[in-house]
Amino acid sequence: MTPKTLSDTLALLLTEQRNPVSRDLDQLSTEGILRLINAQDKLVPLAVEREIPYITQAVEHIVNSLRHGGRLIYVGAGTSGRLGVVDASECPPTFGTDPGQVIGLIAGGQAAMFRSQEGAEDVPENGGRDIDSLNVSTHDTVCGIAASRRTPYVVGAVQRARERGAKTLYVTTNPRSEFNLEVDVAICPEVGPEVLMGSTRMKSGTAQKLVLNMLTTTTMVKLGKVYENMMVDLQLTNQKLVERSRRIIGIATGVDYDTAGEFLTKADGHVKTAIVMIVAKVDATEARHRIERAGGFVRPAIEGTGK
Repeated sequence: MTPKTLSDTLALLLTEQRNPVSRDLDQLSTEGILRLINAQDKLVPLAVEREIPYITQAVEHIVNSLRHGGRLIYVGAGTSGRLGVVDASECPPTFGTDPGQVIGLIAGGQAAMFRSQEGAEDVPENGGRDIDSLNVSTHDTVCGIAASRRTPYVVGAVQRARERGAKTLYVTTNPRSEFNLEVDVAICPEVGPEVLMGSTRMKSGTAQKLVLNMLTTTTMVKLGKVYENMMVDLQLTNQKLVERSRRIIGIATGVDYDTAGEFLTKADGHVKTAIVMIVAKVDATEARHRIERAGGFVRPAIEGTGK
Protein backbone atom coordinates (compact mmCIF):
# COMPACT_ATOMS: atom_id res chain seq x y z
CA MET A 1 0.00 0.00 0.00
CA THR A 2 1.48 3.37 -1.02
CA PRO A 3 1.78 6.17 1.56
CA LYS A 4 -0.96 8.11 -0.24
CA THR A 5 -3.31 5.14 -0.28
CA LEU A 6 -2.56 4.40 3.37
CA SER A 7 -3.22 8.03 4.27
CA ASP A 8 -6.57 7.87 2.50
CA THR A 9 -7.44 4.64 4.31
CA LEU A 10 -6.56 6.01 7.73
CA ALA A 11 -8.48 9.21 7.06
CA LEU A 12 -11.68 7.16 6.82
CA LEU A 13 -11.25 5.21 10.05
CA LEU A 14 -13.43 6.21 12.99
CA THR A 15 -10.49 5.72 15.35
CA GLU A 16 -8.44 8.27 13.37
CA GLN A 17 -11.05 11.05 13.36
CA ARG A 18 -10.86 14.30 15.31
CA ASN A 19 -13.06 14.36 18.38
CA PRO A 20 -15.16 17.55 18.28
CA VAL A 21 -15.47 17.73 22.07
CA SER A 22 -11.71 17.97 22.59
CA ARG A 23 -10.69 20.53 19.97
CA ASP A 24 -9.62 22.95 22.70
CA LEU A 25 -7.67 20.30 24.64
CA ASP A 26 -4.48 22.34 24.65
CA GLN A 27 -6.24 25.32 26.23
CA LEU A 28 -7.88 23.49 29.13
CA SER A 29 -6.70 23.50 32.72
CA THR A 30 -5.14 20.35 34.14
CA GLU A 31 -8.42 19.45 35.83
CA GLY A 32 -10.35 20.29 32.68
CA ILE A 33 -8.23 17.88 30.62
CA LEU A 34 -8.72 15.14 33.20
CA ARG A 35 -12.48 15.65 33.37
CA LEU A 36 -12.76 15.54 29.58
CA ILE A 37 -10.75 12.30 29.37
CA ASN A 38 -12.85 10.81 32.16
CA ALA A 39 -16.11 11.80 30.48
CA GLN A 40 -15.03 10.12 27.25
CA ASP A 41 -13.81 7.03 29.11
CA LYS A 42 -17.31 6.58 30.53
CA LEU A 43 -18.53 5.81 27.01
CA VAL A 44 -16.30 2.73 26.73
CA PRO A 45 -18.22 0.23 28.93
CA LEU A 46 -21.43 1.09 27.09
CA ALA A 47 -19.78 0.36 23.75
CA VAL A 48 -18.52 -2.97 25.09
CA GLU A 49 -21.97 -3.80 26.49
CA ARG A 50 -23.46 -3.57 23.00
CA GLU A 51 -21.03 -6.28 21.86
CA ILE A 52 -21.92 -8.87 24.52
CA PRO A 53 -23.82 -11.12 22.06
CA TYR A 54 -20.64 -11.37 19.97
CA ILE A 55 -18.40 -11.76 23.01
CA THR A 56 -20.66 -14.64 24.06
CA GLN A 57 -20.05 -16.41 20.74
CA ALA A 58 -16.32 -15.82 21.06
CA VAL A 59 -16.21 -17.35 24.55
CA GLU A 60 -17.99 -20.46 23.28
CA HIS A 61 -15.29 -20.96 20.65
CA ILE A 62 -12.51 -20.46 23.20
CA VAL A 63 -14.07 -22.85 25.72
CA ASN A 64 -14.45 -25.49 23.03
CA SER A 65 -10.81 -25.09 22.01
CA LEU A 66 -9.42 -25.35 25.54
CA ARG A 67 -11.66 -28.30 26.40
CA HIS A 68 -10.27 -30.23 23.44
CA GLY A 69 -6.60 -29.53 24.07
CA GLY A 70 -6.39 -26.43 21.91
CA ARG A 71 -5.21 -22.92 22.68
CA LEU A 72 -6.31 -19.31 22.67
CA ILE A 73 -3.79 -17.24 20.73
CA TYR A 74 -3.95 -13.45 20.78
CA VAL A 75 -2.28 -11.54 17.94
CA GLY A 76 -1.68 -7.80 17.96
CA ALA A 77 0.74 -4.95 17.38
CA GLY A 78 1.66 -2.02 19.59
CA THR A 79 -0.84 -1.36 22.38
CA SER A 80 -3.19 -4.07 21.11
CA GLY A 81 -0.39 -6.63 21.10
CA ARG A 82 0.76 -5.68 24.59
CA LEU A 83 -2.77 -6.07 25.92
CA GLY A 84 -2.96 -9.57 24.46
CA VAL A 85 0.39 -10.55 25.95
CA VAL A 86 -0.60 -9.17 29.35
CA ASP A 87 -3.92 -11.04 29.39
CA ALA A 88 -2.23 -14.27 28.33
CA SER A 89 0.55 -13.93 30.91
CA GLU A 90 -1.94 -13.44 33.74
CA CYS A 91 -3.87 -16.67 33.08
CA PRO A 92 -1.36 -19.13 34.64
CA PRO A 93 -1.09 -17.44 38.07
CA THR A 94 -4.79 -16.57 38.18
CA PHE A 95 -6.33 -19.74 36.79
CA GLY A 96 -3.58 -22.35 36.95
CA THR A 97 -3.47 -22.75 33.18
CA ASP A 98 -0.46 -24.12 31.38
CA PRO A 99 1.57 -21.20 29.90
CA GLY A 100 1.00 -22.74 26.48
CA GLN A 101 -2.81 -22.63 26.70
CA VAL A 102 -3.23 -18.87 26.29
CA ILE A 103 -0.54 -17.22 24.20
CA GLY A 104 0.08 -13.62 23.17
CA LEU A 105 1.84 -12.80 19.90
CA ILE A 106 3.03 -9.25 19.29
CA ALA A 107 4.53 -7.80 16.11
CA GLY A 108 8.25 -7.37 16.69
CA GLY A 109 8.43 -10.11 19.32
CA GLN A 110 9.37 -9.76 22.98
CA ALA A 111 11.32 -6.54 22.44
CA ALA A 112 8.09 -4.82 21.34
CA MET A 113 6.63 -5.23 24.83
CA PHE A 114 9.10 -2.69 26.19
CA ARG A 115 10.07 -0.52 23.26
CA SER A 116 7.96 0.38 20.24
CA GLN A 117 8.78 -1.62 17.11
CA GLU A 118 6.39 0.25 14.84
CA GLY A 119 7.62 -1.06 11.49
CA ALA A 120 7.08 -4.65 12.61
CA GLU A 121 3.34 -4.40 12.11
CA ASP A 122 3.52 -3.54 8.40
CA VAL A 123 4.30 -7.02 7.04
CA PRO A 124 1.36 -9.47 6.89
CA GLU A 125 3.72 -12.36 6.13
CA ASN A 126 5.29 -11.91 9.57
CA GLY A 127 1.93 -12.62 11.15
CA GLY A 128 1.46 -15.72 9.04
CA ARG A 129 4.96 -16.91 9.88
CA ASP A 130 4.31 -16.56 13.62
CA ILE A 131 1.10 -18.57 13.29
CA ASP A 132 2.99 -21.29 11.42
CA SER A 133 5.67 -21.33 14.11
CA LEU A 134 3.02 -22.32 16.65
CA ASN A 135 1.64 -25.08 14.41
CA VAL A 136 -1.85 -23.64 14.75
CA SER A 137 -4.54 -26.22 14.03
CA THR A 138 -8.28 -26.85 14.01
CA HIS A 139 -8.16 -27.20 17.81
CA ASP A 140 -7.07 -23.58 18.33
CA THR A 141 -8.83 -20.22 18.48
CA VAL A 142 -6.87 -17.21 17.20
CA CYS A 143 -7.99 -13.71 18.21
CA GLY A 144 -6.72 -10.71 16.28
CA ILE A 145 -6.64 -7.40 18.18
CA ALA A 146 -6.34 -4.18 16.20
CA ALA A 147 -8.11 -0.90 16.91
CA SER A 148 -7.90 0.08 13.23
CA ARG A 149 -8.81 -3.42 11.98
CA ARG A 150 -6.32 -3.01 9.11
CA THR A 151 -3.00 -3.79 10.87
CA PRO A 152 -1.17 -5.97 8.28
CA TYR A 153 0.62 -8.20 10.82
CA VAL A 154 -2.67 -9.03 12.54
CA VAL A 155 -4.62 -9.48 9.33
CA GLY A 156 -1.92 -11.80 7.97
CA ALA A 157 -1.90 -13.86 11.14
CA VAL A 158 -5.66 -14.27 11.29
CA GLN A 159 -5.89 -15.15 7.61
CA ARG A 160 -3.17 -17.79 8.01
CA ALA A 161 -4.87 -19.19 11.12
CA ARG A 162 -8.10 -19.51 9.16
CA GLU A 163 -6.27 -21.33 6.37
CA ARG A 164 -4.96 -23.77 8.97
CA GLY A 165 -8.48 -24.46 10.20
CA ALA A 166 -8.49 -22.53 13.48
CA LYS A 167 -11.49 -20.60 14.74
CA THR A 168 -10.83 -16.89 14.31
CA LEU A 169 -11.94 -13.89 16.34
CA TYR A 170 -11.22 -10.20 15.86
CA VAL A 171 -11.41 -7.26 18.29
CA THR A 172 -11.52 -3.81 16.71
CA THR A 173 -12.94 -0.45 17.72
CA ASN A 174 -14.03 0.51 14.23
CA PRO A 175 -17.65 -0.08 13.19
CA ARG A 176 -19.04 -3.50 12.35
CA SER A 177 -20.54 -2.00 9.18
CA GLU A 178 -16.98 -1.46 7.88
CA PHE A 179 -15.60 -4.85 8.97
CA ASN A 180 -14.62 -6.83 5.87
CA LEU A 181 -12.43 -9.70 7.09
CA GLU A 182 -13.48 -13.35 7.09
CA VAL A 183 -13.56 -14.43 10.73
CA ASP A 184 -15.87 -16.52 12.87
CA VAL A 185 -16.69 -13.69 15.28
CA ALA A 186 -15.96 -9.97 15.10
CA ILE A 187 -16.18 -7.89 18.28
CA CYS A 188 -16.51 -4.20 17.40
CA PRO A 189 -17.09 -1.82 20.33
CA GLU A 190 -17.47 1.64 18.77
CA VAL A 191 -15.81 3.99 21.24
CA GLY A 192 -15.60 6.92 18.83
CA PRO A 193 -12.66 9.26 18.15
CA GLU A 194 -10.03 9.60 20.84
CA VAL A 195 -9.64 12.69 23.02
CA LEU A 196 -6.14 12.89 21.57
CA MET A 197 -6.63 12.29 17.85
CA GLY A 198 -5.46 8.83 16.80
CA SER A 199 -4.10 7.83 20.23
CA THR A 200 -5.78 4.45 20.33
CA ARG A 201 -4.00 3.50 23.56
CA MET A 202 -6.80 5.51 25.21
CA LYS A 203 -10.50 4.59 24.68
CA SER A 204 -9.73 1.87 22.15
CA GLY A 205 -7.12 0.30 24.42
CA THR A 206 -9.51 0.44 27.37
CA ALA A 207 -12.25 -1.24 25.34
CA GLN A 208 -9.86 -3.96 24.20
CA LYS A 209 -8.71 -4.58 27.77
CA LEU A 210 -12.31 -4.93 28.94
CA VAL A 211 -13.11 -7.38 26.15
CA LEU A 212 -10.04 -9.53 26.80
CA ASN A 213 -10.84 -9.61 30.52
CA MET A 214 -14.33 -10.83 29.66
CA LEU A 215 -13.09 -13.47 27.21
CA THR A 216 -10.62 -15.19 29.51
CA THR A 217 -12.45 -14.75 32.81
CA THR A 218 -15.73 -16.09 31.44
CA THR A 219 -13.91 -18.94 29.70
CA MET A 220 -12.22 -19.95 32.95
CA VAL A 221 -15.52 -19.86 34.84
CA LYS A 222 -17.01 -22.18 32.22
CA LEU A 223 -14.00 -24.51 32.57
CA GLY A 224 -14.49 -24.91 36.32
CA LYS A 225 -11.62 -22.75 37.49
CA VAL A 226 -13.91 -20.61 39.64
CA TYR A 227 -15.97 -21.63 42.70
CA GLU A 228 -18.75 -19.19 43.53
CA ASN A 229 -16.87 -15.99 42.64
CA MET A 230 -13.43 -17.08 43.79
CA MET A 231 -10.41 -18.26 41.80
CA VAL A 232 -9.62 -21.78 42.95
CA ASP A 233 -6.96 -22.89 40.48
CA LEU A 234 -4.46 -20.14 41.22
CA GLN A 235 -0.79 -21.07 41.45
CA LEU A 236 1.09 -20.39 44.69
CA THR A 237 4.00 -18.62 43.02
CA ASN A 238 4.46 -15.90 45.64
CA GLN A 239 3.52 -15.17 49.25
CA LYS A 240 0.58 -12.99 48.27
CA LEU A 241 -0.98 -15.88 46.36
CA VAL A 242 -0.36 -18.26 49.27
CA GLU A 243 -2.19 -15.87 51.59
CA ARG A 244 -4.96 -15.36 49.05
CA SER A 245 -5.35 -19.13 48.80
CA ARG A 246 -5.72 -19.48 52.57
CA ARG A 247 -8.30 -16.73 52.61
CA ILE A 248 -10.28 -18.30 49.76
CA ILE A 249 -10.32 -21.66 51.55
CA GLY A 250 -11.49 -19.95 54.74
CA ILE A 251 -14.26 -18.02 53.00
CA ALA A 252 -15.42 -21.06 51.01
CA THR A 253 -15.51 -23.43 53.98
CA GLY A 254 -15.82 -21.32 57.12
CA VAL A 255 -12.61 -22.65 58.72
CA ASP A 256 -10.12 -20.37 60.45
CA TYR A 257 -6.83 -19.14 59.00
CA ASP A 258 -4.62 -21.80 60.56
CA THR A 259 -6.94 -24.66 59.59
CA ALA A 260 -7.09 -23.35 56.03
CA GLY A 261 -3.29 -23.42 55.94
CA GLU A 262 -3.17 -26.98 57.26
CA PHE A 263 -5.55 -28.23 54.59
CA LEU A 264 -3.71 -26.29 51.90
CA THR A 265 -0.57 -28.18 52.89
CA LYS A 266 -2.40 -31.52 52.93
CA ALA A 267 -3.74 -30.71 49.46
CA ASP A 268 -0.21 -30.01 48.15
CA GLY A 269 -1.09 -26.37 47.58
CA HIS A 270 -4.22 -27.09 45.51
CA VAL A 271 -7.08 -24.86 46.65
CA LYS A 272 -9.84 -26.91 44.99
CA THR A 273 -8.67 -30.08 46.71
CA ALA A 274 -8.52 -28.36 50.10
CA ILE A 275 -12.06 -27.02 49.75
CA VAL A 276 -13.49 -30.39 48.75
CA MET A 277 -11.62 -32.11 51.59
CA ILE A 278 -13.09 -29.77 54.16
CA VAL A 279 -16.66 -29.47 52.92
CA ALA A 280 -17.13 -33.10 51.81
CA LYS A 281 -15.12 -34.43 54.76
CA VAL A 282 -12.87 -36.60 52.60
CA ASP A 283 -9.12 -37.11 52.34
CA ALA A 284 -6.93 -35.59 49.64
CA THR A 285 -6.98 -38.65 47.42
CA GLU A 286 -10.77 -38.85 47.40
CA ALA A 287 -11.04 -35.09 46.88
CA ARG A 288 -8.80 -35.30 43.83
CA HIS A 289 -10.82 -38.20 42.41
CA ARG A 290 -14.05 -36.26 42.92
CA ILE A 291 -12.63 -33.20 41.20
CA GLU A 292 -11.43 -35.30 38.29
CA ARG A 293 -14.82 -37.01 37.94
CA ALA A 294 -16.50 -33.60 38.05
CA GLY A 295 -14.40 -32.29 35.19
CA GLY A 296 -12.63 -29.82 37.48
CA PHE A 297 -15.77 -28.25 38.94
CA VAL A 298 -15.88 -27.81 42.73
CA ARG A 299 -19.65 -27.88 43.36
CA PRO A 300 -20.33 -31.33 41.90
CA ALA A 301 -17.09 -32.60 43.46
CA ILE A 302 -18.37 -31.59 46.89
CA GLU A 303 -21.72 -33.21 46.17
CA GLY A 304 -20.07 -36.32 44.73
CA THR A 305 -22.12 -35.97 41.56
CA GLY A 306 -19.30 -35.96 39.01
CA LYS A 307 -19.21 -38.25 36.00
